[in-house]
Amino acid sequence: MPLRISGKFEQDQNYVEEIISNFSSSGELFGNGDRNKIKLFDLNGKTINIKSFKIPNIVNKIAYKYFRKSKARRSFEYATILLEKGIGTPEPIAFLENFNFIGLRDSYYVSEHLVTELTYRELVEIPDYPDHDAILRQFTAFCFELHEKGVEFLDHSPGNTLIKKIAENKYDFFLVDLNRMNFHDNMSFEQRMNNFSRLTPKKEMLAVMSNEYSKFYKEKSETEIFEKMWQATTDFQESFAKKKRLKKKLKFWKKA
Repeated sequence: MPLRISGKFEQDQNYVEEIISNFSSSGELFGNGDRNKIKLFDLNGKTINIKSFKIPNIVNKIAYKYFRKSKARRSFEYATILLEKGIGTPEPIAFLENFNFIGLRDSYYVSEHLVTELTYRELVEIPDYPDHDAILRQFTAFCFELHEKGVEFLDHSPGNTLIKKIAENKYDFFLVDLNRMNFHDNMSFEQRMNNFSRLTPKKEMLAVMSNEYSKFYKEKSETEIFEKMWQATTDFQESFAKKKRLKKKLKFWKKA
């Protein structure tokens, strides 16, 4: 099996290969496993998680072999880049790709398993979550740091930022689900604001985030930041709703 492993974990290569080969029959399932399956394993007293990506369709099987990097490989490489840039993410350990004569058969990404108090989703769903304003403002500062370092996180959605309390009123942030990212020398105002579009439909949260972002980003006023952030969010919400309605119609037509 063509396993690529981080230099820090080279001594564990055989063990990592073994647990991946026994993935279906071992490990502790984490989450519902609807799309991609994640399982937890022990590695020298450290909990690691292994993500088995959904088997791709025939087109993607070929694409991942000849034209594009697999999701597992991108996750590993992007995590490495993020850590080099000083951005929080679970430590990458390894990735593995299995190919056959058609293309990519299956793939796995291995990383440190972080246990944290919450994700951004809790801030959206629980308005009176303790320290809500402080967490939201620190998260916004974290987003500004991402943008300043040229990181465009395309899956910047509520469940993909883990939040860990490290002291009273002090939080660290970790990105997960990393296989869709762009890296830039500089990010435009539009790119920065579009990067907030998936996070929350709540206007009051965007008002707090635009207020905090304006403290760091001096090129635009707080009003301009809020208006652009809100526009990007409403555009996304409308597009998402249209896709949902279309899927519903397709299901109805199939049943008819």
